[in-house]
Amino acid sequence: MAVEKSMGSSSLGEVVDRILDKGIVVDAFVRVSLVGIELLSIEARVVAASVETYLKYAEAIGLTSTIAAPAA
Repeated sequence: MAVEKSMGSSSLGEVVDRILDKGIVVDAFVRVSLVGIELLSIEARVVAASVETYLKYAEAIGLTSTIAAPAA
């Protein structure tokens, strides 16, 4: 996957279109412990993509078994 550079400025619409086209994933894991006792544990995965992009990549890694097939 090549990185594209653009010298011109991008509008918000172009940025949102790019994110929906390519998708973005934010994965976070936080654990707070005190003297070996876990007080707080947070796991979060945020995915921002269009439905078409999500389904394309979900199928590639086998996550579509729980998703209904689209009507033909």
